[in-house]
Amino acid sequence: MSQGNGAAGRHAVVVGGGLAGVTAALALADAGVRVTLLEGRPRLGGLAFSFRRGDLTVDNGQHVYLRCCTAYRWFLDRIDGAALAPVQDRLDVPVVDLAKPAGRRLGRLRRDPLPVPLHLGRSLAAYPHLSLADRARVGRAALALKALDPADPALDAQDFGGWLAAHGQSPRAVEALWDLVGVATLNAVAADASLQLAAMVFRTGLLSEPGAADIGWARVPLGELHDTLARKALDAAGVRTETRARVTALRAEPGGRWSVELPGERIDADAVVLAVPQREAHDLLPEGALDAPERLLDIGTAPILNVHVVYDRPVLTAPFLAALGTPVQWVFDRTDASGLTDGQYLALSQSAARDEIDAPVAALRERYLPELQRLLPRARGAEVRDFFVTRERTATFAPAPGVGRLRPGARTKAPGLYLAGAWTATGWPATMESAVRSGAGAAGAALGALGRSRALLPGFLEEAA
Repeated sequence: MSQGNGAAGRHAVVVGGGLAGVTAALALADAGVRVTLLEGRPRLGGLAFSFRRGDLTVDNGQHVYLRCCTAYRWFLDRIDGAALAPVQDRLDVPVVDLAKPAGRRLGRLRRDPLPVPLHLGRSLAAYPHLSLADRARVGRAALALKALDPADPALDAQDFGGWLAAHGQSPRAVEALWDLVGVATLNAVAADASLQLAAMVFRTGLLSEPGAADIGWARVPLGELHDTLARKALDAAGVRTETRARVTALRAEPGGRWSVELPGERIDADAVVLAVPQREAHDLLPEGALDAPERLLDIGTAPILNVHVVYDRPVLTAPFLAALGTPVQWVFDRTDASGLTDGQYLALSQSAARDEIDAPVAALRERYLPELQRLLPRARGAEVRDFFVTRERTATFAPAPGVGRLRPGARTKAPGLYLAGAWTATGWPATMESAVRSGAGAAGAALGALGRSRALLPGFLEEAA
């Protein structure tokens, strides 16, 4: 079966229903383009999704965003989901250190209503997990980091860990501050991360505006946002959305048009946005679409492990906390979002988890339950009702030095074919923010070629221009 563009005007096909693809489809439809969105999975949302486990609704992993994530905030507004994923009033992160000789020690990273960089000054001055000398050196490094230009391609070749060492940061400072933030946002320790990406994260999140690093997260299952509400928004915009629709080939046709092939169907289009992971994009790209398509295969991937524990009683009183001196990185209370009515459900988000991503569940249980008892005294007498793990082996692209030169832009050399995905050249690491920015950028590039106005594109694209 072949579907042409008929009398309905210009037609675009978006391949991939993650955040990048949904964003591209919405932006194109908002500009008056007829859009078909094709997703191979039975749901939308990409790698930020939910599933059922008994009576629980479980997110595959904990996803957060910051107030400075203007693209993802636009996305939430566009799907009428902002109230379901609010941002905390003011940055406040409890940080528990288990490595001190005195035992469990609590510190906090929080901001004051003061201009940058004074907004974090009091918090860092009282941060008990750093020595007085380290606190002073952290301030000097932060000022040096603020002076860097993330658009400078020379930074991409350097590693963040080496830069920190050269600026007087001790191993303890790296562990207790820089990696505390960086591992969660970059999915890599400082020594394995591009200075360019690290500079972008810290300058934007901590050193741009006082409230930039305030943390937001979904109070409902991610599937309610990225699938249910996204699908509703797509339907309202007139987008034809097909799941379980795996594209097998893209072919350029005479007259600058495209055919998108699926089992038993061919869809004709004036433009195609390819919003799939880099390896899948490599396999679908027609010859000549990129100068060096093999570079897509050189973009490494990094895993994230998520450990899920259901207790018979509350053991964590805060919405989340970060940890030092233990394998545990971040712990989130997902009780209300999951639908649990008795006990407490905690999710541990373990980034840069290459050494553990394939570990047996029994081994992970033996490793993490005692650590939770060390971290959360109330867990010591609690019954574990359920313990399971979710694994995203290719959760993000690896933000290694040199990755910037491998990330392609939205435009390809094939007229009418565009790329989107968190792995494309957005300037951001592999986050929900990067995915949304890429989708909007690809839509903007396509609109120009389709002769449609870009006036309705999201304002954050102008911010980045």
